[in-house]
Amino acid sequence: MTENGETKKLMTDLKGYLEFQGRMGNGKIRTERKDAPPEREPAPGPSKTNKKTPVISIPFEGNLFENGGANSLEEIRTEMGECERCKLHAGRKTIVFGEGNPKAKVVFVGEGPGKDEDEQGRPFVGRAGKLLNKVIEAMGMKREEVYICNVVKCRPPENRNPETDEVASCEPFLMKQISCVSPRVIVCLGLVAAKAVLKLQGSPSLGSLRGVFHRYGKTKLMVTYHPAALLRNPGFKRPMWEDMKTVMAELKKT
Repeated sequence: MTENGETKKLMTDLKGYLEFQGRMGNGKIRTERKDAPPEREPAPGPSKTNKKTPVISIPFEGNLFENGGANSLEEIRTEMGECERCKLHAGRKTIVFGEGNPKAKVVFVGEGPGKDEDEQGRPFVGRAGKLLNKVIEAMGMKREEVYICNVVKCRPPENRNPETDEVASCEPFLMKQISCVSPRVIVCLGLVAAKAVLKLQGSPSLGSLRGVFHRYGKTKLMVTYHPAALLRNPGFKRPMWEDMKTVMAELKKT
């Protein structure tokens, strides 16, 4: 790339990031107060010189449902019924199944419903959801054009992370949702979602996973920060935007 080409790309990236910041509510450049303690969030990840190894996950195989399978999201929801497959059902108000375009090019996967989602029966409708809407808009899409769901469909008590047995109970439904939509790209929002979909063991960091495409079967998968993490630490907005730019570039390919 020529010097002029590099300069043009840099300016385009900067313009895109500033527009993204504007949509996210940060129209002004912020400076950190020296007396303000730093957020205790995971580091954004290793430097670009550290090569990351993509993870390849094999989709759930076998008979997911008693009727031999489902051809639509509505059938999957019907098969789930008034689910009592794990202990989360005892404290829920509603099952938050998922919503959006059944033939979306992008599926966003979060970890689980919060208070607002539990009350409304819809994913990502609270503060983090409003931020996700802005991210989607910055990508040049509308919320209705994508599909949004969570690893678990019932709210964990006090918004704790879902436990292993709870994830396992919902896993077949999540895998079937993804299979039914058949997106070009899956975006896992946060480490809980990434570990569930990629079937990761141990304690990987989000920074070690984000920034590169992984594989879920033949589908490309990007791991990035959960919108709630951006609310706690605005410094994560830039790396998330870099991840979304990578997704956008993939979607533009024929």
